[in-house]
Amino acid sequence: MFRALWPILLAALLLSGCAAFRDTDETVDWSQQKLFTEATEQMDAANYEKAIKYYEILESRYPFGKYAHQAQINVAYAYYRFQEPESALAAADRFIKLHPNHPATAYAYYLRGLINFNRSLGFLDRFLPTDTSQRDPGATLDSYKDFGEVVTRFPNSEYAEDSLQRMIYLRNNLARHEVNVARYYVRRGAFLAAANRAEYVVQNYERTPALRDALGLMITAYAELGMEKLADDTRRVLALNENSGALISDPQKFEEGGKPLGLKVWEFFDLDEN
Repeated sequence: MFRALWPILLAALLLSGCAAFRDTDETVDWSQQKLFTEATEQMDAANYEKAIKYYEILESRYPFGKYAHQAQINVAYAYYRFQEPESALAAADRFIKLHPNHPATAYAYYLRGLINFNRSLGFLDRFLPTDTSQRDPGATLDSYKDFGEVVTRFPNSEYAEDSLQRMIYLRNNLARHEVNVARYYVRRGAFLAAANRAEYVVQNYERTPALRDALGLMITAYAELGMEKLADDTRRVLALNENSGALISDPQKFEEGGKPLGLKVWEFFDLDEN
């Protein structure tokens, strides 16, 4: 008798399992259009966690559907706003790899740049003024490269001008970082290392506000090393640049973290392209 009841019991278990799945996944019967609409509404409402969930379900169920490309780039933005930079970078990288010539690729690089622009900021840095040039320059270099991709590959995109301004700021910051390292070497009495680091700034970061400090550190280091001729030559270079106005003052500090990314990317791209 048990054998006769076993198929009935198994069928009941399967049906109850399906019913439980339907109870836990409200999207099980949603079309791709409904998934996209709901995800977009959640994004508008700043409910980024749920937007991520819906976009990822949309892409997994309809990988070749009308909204697949848009879901891929939107989920990168949602992760960015949800304060998950690693996931946002991974999503942006995936979009760039899959769609190198898509109209939204410029945005993907720009988003990468913004993520790296902000990722080294700590909690207190968002509320208190700090010197970002004191930090590890790794994320700064990554951000500089990302914005450089926008400027060189997509010069006519709406993100190019802002990317260029951020590159200028980042280059100034990288130069200040090198000067900070040179100052550290001076404090430690490592004058040759200080002179070399400052000379690197002179050779690679001309037309940055850090150039004046770099020349001053070179003078100090050469004098401490007893290299008076090099110290005198550097003094003349410094004087010539000051007299000619070649040394620029530090411009107004670019707002740390940049302006808010107010673009709703799901409104900008042709979903059927590529």
